[in-house]
Amino acid sequence: MSDGRLSVFKTYKLYVGGKFPRSESGRVYEVTDSKGRWLANAPQSSRKDARDAVVAARKAFGGWSGATAYNRGQILYRVAEMLEGRREQFVREVADAEGLSKSKAAAVVDAAVDRWVWYAGWTDKIGQVVGGANPVAGPFLNLSTPEPTGVVAVLAPQESSFLGLVSVVAPVIATGNTAVVIASADAPLPALSLGEVLATSDLPGGVVNILSGATAELALPLASHQDVNAIDLTGADAGLAKELEVAAADNLKRVLRPSAARPQAVDAADWSADPGTHRLTAFLETKTVWHPTGALGASGSSY
Repeated sequence: MSDGRLSVFKTYKLYVGGKFPRSESGRVYEVTDSKGRWLANAPQSSRKDARDAVVAARKAFGGWSGATAYNRGQILYRVAEMLEGRREQFVREVADAEGLSKSKAAAVVDAAVDRWVWYAGWTDKIGQVVGGANPVAGPFLNLSTPEPTGVVAVLAPQESSFLGLVSVVAPVIATGNTAVVIASADAPLPALSLGEVLATSDLPGGVVNILSGATAELALPLASHQDVNAIDLTGADAGLAKELEVAAADNLKRVLRPSAARPQAVDAADWSADPGTHRLTAFLETKTVWHPTGALGASGSSY
């Protein structure tokens, strides 16, 4: 009796609203490695899929933005734990996607896990950095506090399929926003596998929604969508970025522009470098509240 068995190929699906649908259009496209060898068929998302993802992100926004910063940090840390547990899978997928040796891919995956932990630690600290009490003349307390912008469309880096992906998604949700993510068109498999991790990491469905397919086809309806509040153009080239900025102006979206260092490329950033806090603050609004302290007494004190 032969011990040979059929290969069980993985079926990659989208991640929308905490579920794993196939593309509404039924389309798929071939994903190959750096040497042109077939890896899998990835779902080719449609405009309808993009709209469904926005609906899911909006539905999840209230609960996620209303959660305590400490709780969001716990959930992000849980994501890092789950990534660590599936490390070998991601090493393999990153090596295939980016043409790296196994050792270099392992370093990338380790850096991505560390970055999740880093952003998990920022959830309850960023408010202290960008908020505070403002000195005013009069018997008032004047307090500024950061609040999440809302639904953010994120164009993930095209070349850095995992570390770059984590670096643009984690800060968006760490600060209470929800995200519709367009994965790298040529290397979407690590992003689609990330959806499987998020689904088992206590992250509420809809907080992160992951689409694969043609970047421009998906980005244009998101940039013009009236219920999308902001857009990160990291994964767009200069021509597409300009087109998306025009569309985003229709409802005054916040726009995070790609680096101008390499205008014809999408991955100008060094994703292994210290990320700083600029991505944490990019999609925050500042709310300022005035509160009376009471009438001033003869001594000048309000107490």
